[in-house]
Amino acid sequence: MSEGTPPSKEPGRARALLSTADFKLLRRALESHAKATEDREELAKINALHHRLGNYG
Repeated sequence: MSEGTPPSKEPGRARALLSTADFKLLRRALESHAKATEDREELAKINALHHRLGNYG
């Protein structure tokens, strides 16, 4: 930045928070947890999250 130039007000480029490998690992963990739970409401939430993660990974 040169002298006299005001700092940019635009945000910097966003960095990915999770990698493709992270999504795969999270999906496997959810699969394991789904097998261990008997709570139908929690299982529905796990399945929905598992599905959403599949759209990214």
